[in-house]
Amino acid sequence: MTDRDVFLPVGAQPTLEDIVDQAVTAEELGYDRVWFPETWGRDAVTAMATTAERTDEIGIGTSIANIYSRSPALLGQTAATLQEASDGRFRLGVGPSGPLVVENWHGMEFGNPLRRTRETIEIVQRVLSGETVSYDGEYFSLDGFRLRCDPPEPAPPVDAAGLGPKAVELAGRFADGWHAVNYTRDGLSERLDDLRRGAELGGRDPNDLRVTLAVGCCALADGERARELVAQHTAFYIGGMGTFYRDNLARQGYEEVAHEIYESWQEGNKERATAIVRKELRDQMGAAGTPTEARDQLQEFVDLNGLDAVNVSFPRGAGPEEVHETMTALAP
Repeated sequence: MTDRDVFLPVGAQPTLEDIVDQAVTAEELGYDRVWFPETWGRDAVTAMATTAERTDEIGIGTSIANIYSRSPALLGQTAATLQEASDGRFRLGVGPSGPLVVENWHGMEFGNPLRRTRETIEIVQRVLSGETVSYDGEYFSLDGFRLRCDPPEPAPPVDAAGLGPKAVELAGRFADGWHAVNYTRDGLSERLDDLRRGAELGGRDPNDLRVTLAVGCCALADGERARELVAQHTAFYIGGMGTFYRDNLARQGYEEVAHEIYESWQEGNKERATAIVRKELRDQMGAAGTPTEARDQLQEFVDLNGLDAVNVSFPRGAGPEEVHETMTALAP
C-alpha cells in the first residue's frame, strides 16, 4: 500500500503557527508523514521541533536539508535530537539543492554535489551510530569525536534527493531512500532503474529503499484556480530555479517543452511559461482541479509501480485556506 504524505510550504505560509496547524491537521486526516523543506524562508528544524511537540503519531522529516548550509556532523546531531523529540518519528532527507540557493543565499561554492552528498550521508550515518567518527574524505576530515548523548534507537533513516541518473544511483547505493520531485508519471521509471542499480552496487536490497514522489497538488471548488496555481508553481521551478529542473524534464522526453518554459521565464515572460505548462504538462506532473478531478489524477500517481509514498505538495501561491482545502480533499 502506498503511503500518503504531506509536503508543507514552510517559507510560504504567513506564520509558524499556520505551518504547525497544518501538520496537526495532516495527522488528524490520517496522513503518514509530514515533510518540511528548507530554502530561504523559515528553517525546517524549528518547525519540525514544534510539530513534534504538538503531534503524537505522524512521521516527520526534512525534504530536503541542503548539504552546504550545515556540516555533516551538525546534520547528524540535529537528526539525533529530532528523533528524540519526536519519539522515533523522524526521517532525515538531504540533498545538494542548487547553485541559486547555495551560492546566492548561503555564499558557499556549489562544487561536486555528488561527492559531497555521499560524504555527508556517510558521516551522518556514523554520527547516528554513536561510534567515534573518523573520516577522511575529499571535502570533510573528522577525527575523534562522537555523540556525548546516547545515540538514537533506532537511528533515523537518511534519505537523499536527486534528479539525474548518477544522483539517483548514489541514493540507491548509500542512502535509505530517494526523494523524487518534478517527475512525470512516465519519466519516473528510468530513474527507478538507476536507484536499483545503485542498490546493487552497494550490495543492498532495492526493496529496502523507500521511494517518495512529491506531486504538485491543488484541489479546490474553483477548479480553474487550482489548475492555475499548480501550473504557476511548475513553471517557476522549471524556469526560475536554475537549470537542474529544466534538464530533468528534458531527460523525460520533454526537451523542447522544457527549454521553451525556461527561456520564456528567463526572458521575463512568466505568463507564457505558465501557459506552456498548462498545455503540455498539466496531466503529467500534478493533480489539480476540483476535489474529484484532483483525487482521480493523484490516484494515477499512487498506482505507479515502485513508489512507497506519494507526497501531496502544495503550490507556492496557495494560501492557508487553500492548503487546508486541498489537504482535506486528498486525505487518505
